[in-house]
Amino acid sequence: MTQAPAVSAEQSGEMSHREVLEALSGLLLAMFVAMLSSTIVSNALPTIVDDLQGSQTGYTWVVVATMLAMTATTPIWGKFADMFDKKVLVQSALVIFSVGSLAAGLAPSMEVLIGARVVQGLGVGGLTALVQVVIATMVSPRERGRYSGYIGAVFALATVSGPLVGGVLVDTVGWRWCFYAGLPVAALAFVVLQRTLHLPVVKREVSIDYLGAFLLVGGVSILLVWMSLGGQDFGWTSWTSGLLVAGAVVTIAAAIHVEANVAVDPVIPLRLFRERTLTLATVASVLIGVAMFGSTVYLSLYFQRAKDLSPTGAGLMSICMVGGLLVSSILSGRIITATGLWKRWLVGGMVLVIAGIALLSTIDASTSLWLTGLYMAVLGLGLGATMQNLVLAVQNTIALSDMGAGSSVVAFFRSLGGSIGIAALGAVLAHQVADSVKTGLARVLAVHPEYADAVGHTTGGIPDVSGLPAPVRVVFESAFGDATGHIFLVALPFAVGALVAVLLIEEVPLRTSVKREDELRAEASEA
Repeated sequence: MTQAPAVSAEQSGEMSHREVLEALSGLLLAMFVAMLSSTIVSNALPTIVDDLQGSQTGYTWVVVATMLAMTATTPIWGKFADMFDKKVLVQSALVIFSVGSLAAGLAPSMEVLIGARVVQGLGVGGLTALVQVVIATMVSPRERGRYSGYIGAVFALATVSGPLVGGVLVDTVGWRWCFYAGLPVAALAFVVLQRTLHLPVVKREVSIDYLGAFLLVGGVSILLVWMSLGGQDFGWTSWTSGLLVAGAVVTIAAAIHVEANVAVDPVIPLRLFRERTLTLATVASVLIGVAMFGSTVYLSLYFQRAKDLSPTGAGLMSICMVGGLLVSSILSGRIITATGLWKRWLVGGMVLVIAGIALLSTIDASTSLWLTGLYMAVLGLGLGATMQNLVLAVQNTIALSDMGAGSSVVAFFRSLGGSIGIAALGAVLAHQVADSVKTGLARVLAVHPEYADAVGHTTGGIPDVSGLPAPVRVVFESAFGDATGHIFLVALPFAVGALVAVLLIEEVPLRTSVKREDELRAEASEA
């Protein structure tokens, strides 16, 4: 591997403000691509599933497939970041993402689409882990707040523009273009990174824990299959359910054993959990993932099926949450840089997350759009003050040599929580919608038997409600509205648990160098 030029960056990785901004431009484009991959598809999913004759379970797995691949590979990408040229890794993730996007756009069936989304997730996992790692190697924790505004702005832009662009594409040229739209941005990010990102390459002995990674992926996959299909394709107390749970427990236990006792250089170094901050941040990340991803991913379905909005209209509603997120992420980042204090923002953010989820648990098909938008804004304010700062707290306590592994551990467990939340709450949603629709249609058809031919979907499907007769449409709208409020209620205890974990984290003032004091002392003594 050739030594990459360090330009004027110091060997320690610290760079001037201008150099950081130049490198950050390519990283932010890569982050935009990763965010866009989920947001641009969110409002298209009901149309996609309807067009490919899928079901509610299929809807869930189009989302879970990407989340699962991203979750499983995030710690691996993080480990790679401690071993290889970070620029090459980010560019490789962009290429993998692009291949998956192209395959998804050409998908002729739900099965192929889900497979393509797995490939997309492999790339997104790399981008999610590596962007945070590269920024951490360039900028000290104390100074990172100056740049969090840019990160928050890109996050907001992708979250706002994604649903809007996706909705417009679905309403005009078709849903397949939702997957093609990110390709030019990925290509631009690749070129910009090649020109602007120059970091020293640290050569280390490479030992990749393939067995641990395989067992980790296998255990999580089995767990999610059980959560998403249980109660529908088989009973919760059936032999199938028991075998899946046992298989998941055994596989995950084997992964932990390999990581602790067998692997020379484990994917998830268990020694990192000796750091109290990282352990508590990991617990909080899992719980936030369950609560946030598991519930909010179904809001676009709520707007299109319970409120009969177009994909574009559903995209406009997402501005409410992103507006709050943008304000709080920029504001908290600036103040944290000025003061060096971060815990109050984590605690306050989690209180707002709990309030937002609690308010959204009250929505149903009759809730006004402005009120729902207000609840989403409260949740957005909380998420903006929580997500980035949780990673910052961890990066402030771990050594630079473990930055890749440590940062990716937090991202991994947040994504794991998200995957579990999407699968579990998706199963709750599908089960409740199916029961409500079955009961409601029975009442309607008893009075209007002529509507029997108009109901062309199974009770577990996701029909376009605008084309249904009024009494039948009301049944579906009411079912999706009630079920959406219910899954927020289910998510609420997880958010409360995350607040408890955050309260227990000990605040350590942000360090002003990329490396810890013990690392700097060790270097000084060697010199």
